[in-house]
Parts: sequence; C-alpha cells; structure tokens
Amino acid sequence: MITKSDDKQFKLADDGQILWQQDPTNPLPGIPIGHIAKGESLLKPKALLLESLPLSEEDRGVIAEKLQQWMDLHLHLNLEPLFRLVGGDDLTGAAKDFAARLQASLGIMPRDALEDLIPSLGEEGRKLLRDRKVRLGPVLVFMPELNKPAAVRLRAILLTLWADKTLPAEAPKDGMVSLSVVDKNVDADYYRSIGYPVFGPRAIRVDMLDRVICSVYDGAKEGKFKAEHKMAEWLGCNILDLYAVLTAMGHTLIHDPAAEKAAAAVEVVDAPVVEAVVAEVAVEVAPQAAEEKKEDAKPARPELATFRLRRSRPAQVAKPREDRPERPALPRARTRPCDAGQWRPAQAVHDGRLPGRRGRRDRRPCLGPIDGALPQTAFIRAIPQSSRILRSLFYSS
Repeated sequence: MITKSDDKQFKLADDGQILWQQDPTNPLPGIPIGHIAKGESLLKPKALLLESLPLSEEDRGVIAEKLQQWMDLHLHLNLEPLFRLVGGDDLTGAAKDFAARLQASLGIMPRDALEDLIPSLGEEGRKLLRDRKVRLGPVLVFMPELNKPAAVRLRAILLTLWADKTLPAEAPKDGMVSLSVVDKNVDADYYRSIGYPVFGPRAIRVDMLDRVICSVYDGAKEGKFKAEHKMAEWLGCNILDLYAVLTAMGHTLIHDPAAEKAAAAVEVVDAPVVEAVVAEVAVEVAPQAAEEKKEDAKPARPELATFRLRRSRPAQVAKPREDRPERPALPRARTRPCDAGQWRPAQAVHDGRLPGRRGRRDRRPCLGPIDGALPQTAFIRAIPQSSRILRSLFYSS
C-alpha cells in the first residue's frame, strides 16, 4: 500500500520524521514510517525506514527505495533553484566555478568571498547567472527564490544533520522578517546559510536586508547617509536595533539628534524651577496644541541619526621601499644623427611619444652626427643660408 502511495501522502516533519497518510484527503500529517539521516553530501541525505515496522524483508527493501525516491524528489522540488544553478552545459570558466561555490553554500555567500571570480565573469557569465535568478548584491550574493519558508526549513534540517546535531533544527517562524539573536556565540554561518544573515543583534531575512543596503547606498551623498524609519519597518526592529545593524555593516554613527537632546536635558541644574516654567507654558499652549492636534492627526517622527559610509574596499597600503621592484634603468635621451640645417625636437628616442607644439627651447639644430665633430662643409653651408635669410628680412622691412 505504501509503495503505491502518491507523493503528497508523505511529509517531512521538523524533527526529521517521514510521515505517511493513508487517506490522501485527510489533512492530518499521518503516522511516522521513517526518518531522515546524514548522507554522503549536504544535498544528498538518506531516508531510512523505521525498524519497528512489521514488514517482511522484501517489503522493507521496496518501501525503503520508495522513501529514498520521495526524499530526492522532495529536495529537488523545494530547493529547485539550487539544482538548477549548476544544471546545463552553458556554464563555463569563472561562471561555472561561481555557481558551484554558491550551491555548496546553499545559495547565499558574502560577496567578498566571490570577489576573485566576479571580474572574470564577463557580460555573458553575468547574464547566465541572472537567468538562474542569482542576485549580486552589494554585500551578499543570494537567490531570492530560496526565501520561501519551505526552503528555509529544509536547509535548516540539512545543515543540522550535516553538523551531527539533533533535530528539530533551529529556524525562524514562517514569514518572519528578522529575529533577535541574544547569544553572542551564535553560529552566524548557520543563519546565513538558511537565508538569515546576522548583523548586530538580529538575524535578518536576506531579501529585506538587501533592500536596506540598497536604500543606504542609493540615498548616500558625499559619503554620508541618514537612517530612515522605513528601514526599521523593513527589518522588523526598533530604532536602536537599526543603529546596531547599520554599525555592524561597517558604517559609523556621526550624528544622533536624540542623543544630543538627551545630553542637553541632563545639563538642567534647577529642576523644580524648570518644571514650574514648563507647567505654566503648558497651560498657556494647551488650547493651541489641541487645535493643532485636530489638524495634524499623525505625530511628527523624530529625526534619525546620520552615518558615514564604510569603505567598500580596504585602503591600499604603500609597500616599503625595499619591497618595491626595481625599475629598469631607461636609456639616456640622445639625438639621432641627421643632415645639417634640419631641426629636431629634443626628446628621448626610446619613449615613442608624439611631439606636441614645440617652442624654441624645445628644439635644437641638428648639425651632424652625435659623437663626431662639426664637419667643415656643414659650417660653410650654414653661413650663406643664414646670411640669405638676414638679407630677405632687411629688404622686406
């Protein structure tokens, strides 16, 4: 009966048990008949049949094979983007290595870990990765299709089994944007691999995190940006946690209006006098405030802090003088030999640059060979030429 069951009659529970429902129309999960176990690789777990089932050896082998087939199909259906990533023969070179690394990391990696391959992708490699729904974000490279709750839970189960830990796996609830990470020793790689990278005190779903990162860089001016209330709404956290997340990304808080107001309030010396003045002013402005409240139903949101953008890449450190490679000595500039009376720019023969507009200081008469003395014939030939020019200038004036 189990061997003839449809795939929808099986279900993988969070604790690793494989459940079977005899009636396909029954919404209840069914009874356990097997469990998932660590396999030869992360994406190839085993489906083992429970030893307590009263089955013959022949039926046990057939049902075990059925469970393994269902498990392989279940993985390919819920993690289809991962298997599609390396499928096909069109990926070559850097794009193929890129896809293999991304699949081994369950579809999400820091961009810095792939920086050696990204310049070699080329336009064709980038297009092939875009066709496979790969998102090259400013901080993370990920696949948005894997943010579905079923894919998140399944990746959590696979990682827990691969690490030889007991199920159920630790995972956020379905649809949760972020969750608070209280333990400082939390496994950040685990949360990133299931699609919830850890920044500061929170593990954030990667699509919402990418939205905040893009908003930060799009709104930055002169290397600075201002935090916005919508960022906290996207992350599902309060303003202080938002500041902690932005700081964990590498940005520096440089101006916080709320902190300045709090510091100014502490400097108050005579508190009773201030309270009396405040109470008197409150009585006078109460009617006016009531009118303004009617006109303006929504309260004004406080101004948030300003941050300085982190450096995208570490600054290049100058090499010490002894570590620098010695440059080859260039040959000295010399003038080529030419006929007497010709003019030639005074530049090196070896550099190959085209001469620009030349002034009189940049040119010299070439009267003969470099190493030889001035020939007498060249000198005699130069005298009548110069005297002829002088005579023409004299009579023309």
